[in-house]
Amino acid sequence: MRRKSRPRWGSVEIRASFDVPFAQLRALSLMSASAGSAELPLRIALLTYRGKPHVGGQGVYIRHLSKALVDLGHHVEVLGGQPYPILDPRVPLVELPSLDIWADPHPMRKPRLWEWKDWTDAVEHASFNTGTFSEPLAFSLRAWRHLRTRRHEFDLIQDNQTLGWGILKLHQEGWPILETIHHPITIDRKLELEHARTPWERFGKRRWYAFTKMQTQVAQRLPRIMSVSESSKSDIAADHGVPADRIHVVPVGVDPELFLPVPGVERRPGHLVTTASADVAMKGLKFLLEAVAKLRTERHMELTIIGKRRPDSHASHTMTSLGLDDCVNFVSGVPDERIVELYSEAELAVVPSLYEGFSLPAIEAMSCGAPLVATTGGALPEVAGVDGETCFLTEPGDSEALAATIRAALDNPELRAKVGRQGRERVISQWSWRHTAVRTVEQYREVIAENALRGGGVV
Repeated sequence: MRRKSRPRWGSVEIRASFDVPFAQLRALSLMSASAGSAELPLRIALLTYRGKPHVGGQGVYIRHLSKALVDLGHHVEVLGGQPYPILDPRVPLVELPSLDIWADPHPMRKPRLWEWKDWTDAVEHASFNTGTFSEPLAFSLRAWRHLRTRRHEFDLIQDNQTLGWGILKLHQEGWPILETIHHPITIDRKLELEHARTPWERFGKRRWYAFTKMQTQVAQRLPRIMSVSESSKSDIAADHGVPADRIHVVPVGVDPELFLPVPGVERRPGHLVTTASADVAMKGLKFLLEAVAKLRTERHMELTIIGKRRPDSHASHTMTSLGLDDCVNFVSGVPDERIVELYSEAELAVVPSLYEGFSLPAIEAMSCGAPLVATTGGALPEVAGVDGETCFLTEPGDSEALAATIRAALDNPELRAKVGRQGRERVISQWSWRHTAVRTVEQYREVIAENALRGGGVV
């Protein structure tokens, strides 16, 4: 384990064990400052069990939120698992190494005993051997072990959807915790089971998603949940059984000064762009590929997928079976500036998901002025807006309907340009990472106050 930096307060480095009176005194100071004219900056431990840097909502969320919080004057330290997030230079990263079972070039490899560093690796290995996704549980235990001796160094913890037993243990030891759930992973589980091709595959999916039972039990016992949309809030209440009054909505953001139309870049006829952070049924990539195959019989089509192609993935097999290998290309590991260029080159950006709790790719595309085709799955209508005004909407899981919507948009350049302009205006008026950070800090202060009133103990 490597810690890049440890904050110092005054000239003394604090290395104290858990002390309820001190924690309560600090919380009361924060509450008093909030009631007055000046608010004390907060010290935040931000947890992410994986922070995939370029593709994947968790890495994007952690990178931009932590930067925006520092811009507001707060101290943020990120505790992350592999793959580690890429952060602003002002944000320290505490690396909590795992067995890295899912790393390329051999994902799902079986670790050897000599790779174990401590008991948390044994837990991760044992959980993996049962066929379940082992990272949330193992990371939560590593975070608990690391933070239990650093109680005086932080005012609260924000956990980014780990929802492991270690997070519950930190809550039971008196830490104020704000839990972020972008959407309940039970939705992924349901969709994966619905699209399983064989009974054996369905059995494997059930084992893989067994960790969601733990997440449900932890979510039910945490006092405050933050989600990213009203749609996701409803799903969390329904699937995790969390009372709605414990769930608070703070939408995510985008940087409109980074994600913007690139001057001088021409849109390429028939060129589509989409983001596929994972080869899972929920992302609906299969239906987009089928739609492209249909449209290709009548016009020139190209599709760029922001993500990594895996030879044995469902997407690869679908591409080959549909004869699309020559008109679909993958782009991965590129900086935001290249993604912006890709959006500026495309005639349409497409989000074909069966479900989204919010969808960062949708607002990034809209911020770039790329006309957006999206499904009505989950929160997408809430995010993208009105059909024909700020986006083009279609039903999820229907390649014929998706092809028809793409066709109509490609055949109407004036409407397409209008939708692109108004989509960017919608993003600028409603979402920025600064807005997200300000509203998140409001949630921090609420959870600190509630925890102090409980005496730093269990609900």
